[in-house]
Amino acid sequence: MPSRGMSLWLLALMFAGLVLSITGQERVWLAGDSHIHSHWSSGYDRSVSPPLAIKGRDAAYSTPRNAAMARQFGLRWMVTTDHGGPNHSQLNLTRAYSELTLSRRLVPELLQFYGMELNMPGMDHHTLIIPQTEDEARILFEIESRFDANEDWALPRNPRRNSESLRSAALNHIRQLEPLPLLFANHPSRSALGRGRYGLDEPWELRGNNDVAPEVYRGMEGAPGHQAATLSASSGIQGRGRGFRGGYRNPGAHTLGGFDQMTAVVGGLWDALLGEGRRFWIIASSDSHFHYSDPVRPGSDFWPGEFHKTYVRAHPTYDDVLDGLRQGRVFVSAGGLVTELDIAVLGPAGGEAGIGETLLLNPVDDVRVRVRFRDPAGANHGGQNPSVQRVDLIMGEVTRSGVDPNSDRNLSTRVVRRFTPADWQREGEFGLIETTLSGSAQDRYLRVRGTSGEHAEPLMDEPGEDPWDDLWFYSNPIFLDVNEGRPSLNN
Repeated sequence: MPSRGMSLWLLALMFAGLVLSITGQERVWLAGDSHIHSHWSSGYDRSVSPPLAIKGRDAAYSTPRNAAMARQFGLRWMVTTDHGGPNHSQLNLTRAYSELTLSRRLVPELLQFYGMELNMPGMDHHTLIIPQTEDEARILFEIESRFDANEDWALPRNPRRNSESLRSAALNHIRQLEPLPLLFANHPSRSALGRGRYGLDEPWELRGNNDVAPEVYRGMEGAPGHQAATLSASSGIQGRGRGFRGGYRNPGAHTLGGFDQMTAVVGGLWDALLGEGRRFWIIASSDSHFHYSDPVRPGSDFWPGEFHKTYVRAHPTYDDVLDGLRQGRVFVSAGGLVTELDIAVLGPAGGEAGIGETLLLNPVDDVRVRVRFRDPAGANHGGQNPSVQRVDLIMGEVTRSGVDPNSDRNLSTRVVRRFTPADWQREGEFGLIETTLSGSAQDRYLRVRGTSGEHAEPLMDEPGEDPWDDLWFYSNPIFLDVNEGRPSLNN
């Protein structure tokens, strides 16, 4: 019988072999959900001090229930992101985290990240993702207790708790952690008052945060959750005329094809940030609190993975999924419209770059662009079988020049190619598109989007519309750098 030391050595050897077998394989698209609430998003009895947390008031379901539903709807990873609030850091540390560790044991095939919906000082909500480590609970406790804008319950409220100075302190703290967490602005235009009339999250704040912590503050939610608001039983019959996709209620500032205006407007804020060379990515989520069909408390949400999916090209490990999110190997898709999206930009000398990567070129180099997407056969989770009706190739220039910090325009960005089914080859469930772009002395970026509809641009969503009838997918960009040797901003 082997000794205890020999057994541990054999286990270590087996584990090393497993890691090598995983990392030696090609990365694949892993579907996930970046923002999910459990019943530890609490309400509060504020008649006592500190306020007493009441489980289940702001969200209904346990973490194992969320994980089980995530697997049912095809997810490989998820992030638990409960709301911060008065003394919520203690609730997270002493109760919510133990349930997460239980959920990891009950649903081991799903990577379950620990995180929270941070009340970002001076801004709206943010998704905070903590790397999976032995001290992840302590790391989140320290961030939440020190920096969440709603953590303090004392009256009168300390104005610094919701200030730009505390936000800067939070970013400086987080960027010094090892391994690095991730931050994404959540539903960034939900408080907007119109097109380009931003609310709690303004362009200068996104830029400033990215400047302070470029490897941590990596992007925003391109497609918000709460997409079932128009279907909820609490909004009347099918919610017609009452619910708004994403909860974007303000007139003139609704979502566009289910996407936030900061992402959906070609040449808008996202393109302005990319035009500065920023590695600033988009993700999507369910933002699940209460399912729209819940018989007890119908809400505005789909289950994790039921409608939105964020696909990360990664090995099935915590570290590589987090790396994929940080490096932008990501596309997002609604309603199961596409389940794989590979974009390759190929230079004449054999160089190649995919989503989130950079291709170094000479100014005279033409490039070939290949887009391969999977349009799955069969019904989606809404009982429909949508198909891709158009794919757009979008290109913008990267100038890296100083800009107005409130600028939300990149006038160089445009749709350079529109492809319909007649323009692509079919290989079973896959569509293949190939095109060539001429060389340029200007640094550029490319990104791809597609739709199940026929409108040239996404329309502003009307109250009560069925989200399953208007589906889009978006890739993150590929950068074309014609100035080899000069580092890109935030690369």
